[in-house]
Amino acid sequence: MKKHIEPCRNATLRVSALNDAIRTALISRREGSRLYIVLALFLSIPAHATITLPRILGHNMVLQREKPLPIWGTAAPGEAVTVQFAGQHPGTKADASGKWQVTLKPLTASATPAELVISGSNTIRLRNILVGEVWVCSGQSNMEYTMRKNSKVTRPDMPGPNPVDELNVAHNPAIRIFLVNRKTLARPDSLHRDWAVAQDSALRSFSAAAYFFAKELNKRLNVPVGMVATSVPGSRIEPWISTEAFAKDSVFANKKVDGEPGKFWEPMVKPLVPLAVRGFLWYQGESNCFLAETTTYTQKMRTLIGSWRAAWGEANLPFYYVSLAPFKYSDTHDKVVLTRETLPLFREAQAAALQVPHTAMIETTDLANTEGGIHPGFKWEIGRRLALLALANTYHTPGVVAEGPVFRSMKVKGAVAAISIASAAPLVSKDGKALTDFTIAGPDGVFVPAQARIEGRQVLVSAPGVAHPTAVRFGWDEVAQPNLFSEAGLPARPFRTDKPDSSASK
Repeated sequence: MKKHIEPCRNATLRVSALNDAIRTALISRREGSRLYIVLALFLSIPAHATITLPRILGHNMVLQREKPLPIWGTAAPGEAVTVQFAGQHPGTKADASGKWQVTLKPLTASATPAELVISGSNTIRLRNILVGEVWVCSGQSNMEYTMRKNSKVTRPDMPGPNPVDELNVAHNPAIRIFLVNRKTLARPDSLHRDWAVAQDSALRSFSAAAYFFAKELNKRLNVPVGMVATSVPGSRIEPWISTEAFAKDSVFANKKVDGEPGKFWEPMVKPLVPLAVRGFLWYQGESNCFLAETTTYTQKMRTLIGSWRAAWGEANLPFYYVSLAPFKYSDTHDKVVLTRETLPLFREAQAAALQVPHTAMIETTDLANTEGGIHPGFKWEIGRRLALLALANTYHTPGVVAEGPVFRSMKVKGAVAAISIASAAPLVSKDGKALTDFTIAGPDGVFVPAQARIEGRQVLVSAPGVAHPTAVRFGWDEVAQPNLFSEAGLPARPFRTDKPDSSASK
């Protein structure tokens, strides 16, 4: 009992001392030196440090299953701290700077609400804690795009429950959400209230793509899912990468990197470390596409992925991201001249980052309309496709087709270019019509519209007047919405065979 009474007694003494200081100041305004002396005495009274937790640890959160679970915070230097959860009760002492951390042993998934108790000079009880899958999602406005906006888009003509109505029906206690606030994430919250069940006002302000990802995972895995959303509309990739990461990268070391490196990493990602997570989702690129970046963006992606993994201390954390949707970038008139090829070239740079292990990318060439512009709706499908990547590559769920057709090689036979396609499901024309958005060139390098037809896992491409094909391009235009799909309902990735490292033979 004494240890609980003592903090209150110290606090009372401090308040009393402050009142005395104020009273002295009012009585002797002319004698300012007295006030300074009293305030100095007040500040010399020892403060009582209580256990505090980072904002990311709170009521209603989901803990990552099947991984060691760091629980951390601050306390008085040397203070003993004990954490209790699921029959475990590890303890430690705060170091000289007041920091402490314990690690819970891996847990199995549980949808039964439990209490996480942290004890020392004070006791914190976090209620309604679940164990399941935790993902961090980040990027710019298309990742930030809220469920409120999702509820206002044109209703798609599709069977079953309509995703536009999701706010009216979302009441699943097994899906939890945490929306990062740039101004407050680094500051503790004594009420521990930032996690929420994915419903009502909390969900209205949350990322639609992240929510629909969680909904699909929860449905397929039947475990709780927690989503942490940290995004900034209009942001380039550079602010999400620390200055230290750029300095350590041989490509960027000793060079000035534009775009305010570290601006969002420091307040919006770094305070999340070392939260145990399963992986990352990334939906960003429009702001860098407006700068007509190509290979430099690829390297920045590699730097971002590597530095985030290093910060979490896991070299193989999955990183799944979104290829940009069709948009008329060339209509923009600014310092950087953009063409109809700017977007295809940028997508190619995005795809080049797939050389980094444990990454994957979804295609969105079919997910655009005039209504949304650079912010198309269809976030329910973005979330679902990202979930397919996780289900196939991270959770190894049988029977999941996660990626659409991808160019493999080209072989020329007379006037026909035979394009070999890697696809987990048979190739189809989505609308049953002739294949669209193929162009072909001969030795003169001039691309003309081509005819294309499916033959097994190949697409045969030709055009009148091109007797000796040398290159084929597919979907190589900023507004192209090709109809080459797989039977799994996923679009083919745009490509060009005349890229320097393409595989082509004659």
